Amino acid sequence: MSQQIYFLNGPNANLYGLDKNGTYGSESFVSIGERCQRRAASLGVTLQFRQSNHEGVLVDWIQEARQNAAGLIINAAGLTYSSVPILDALLMFEGPIIEAHMSNIWKREPFRHHSMVSKAATGVIAGLGVLGYELAIEAVAALIEANAA
Repeated sequence: MSQQIYFLNGPNANLYGLDKNGTYGSESFVSIGERCQRRAASLGVTLQFRQSNHEGVLVDWIQEARQNAAGLIINAAGLTYSSVPILDALLMFEGPIIEAHMSNIWKREPFRHHSMVSKAATGVIAGLGVLGYELAIEAVAALIEANAA
C-alpha cells in the first residue's frame, strides 16, 4: 500500500505565479501542485496537496493527517511567523514534518526570520522555489521509509 503525505499550503499560496514582483516565481499554484503530484507518484507515495487562506482549516487538516498520513509538508506562508495553533497541531503529528518555503525567508523582512513552525519540523527547505517543494516530497518519502525499516 502506498504511503500518504499531506502537503499543506497557507494563505495566498493560491496566488503563486501572479505576484508582479516575482517573489514566488511565474508558475501557477495549480501547475506547482501537478508537478508535486508527479514527483510523489514517481516515488510511490500518494499526495494530498492542499491550500487554505484560513488558519483553522490548516489546523483541521493537520489533525486529519494524524490519522491518514505518514508524513507532512507545510508551507504555512504568513502564518509561519504567528500561528501557535498550527504549531500545537504539528507538535501532535508523529511522522516526519518538512517546513517548506518557496523563497529564502532569511533574505526577506526580519519578521520572517523566526518561524513558529520550525519547532515542530524535522527539517526546513527554503529558497529553492518549486524545486524545494519537490525536494521536500523526496525528503519526507525517504524519512518515512527510514522510519519503517
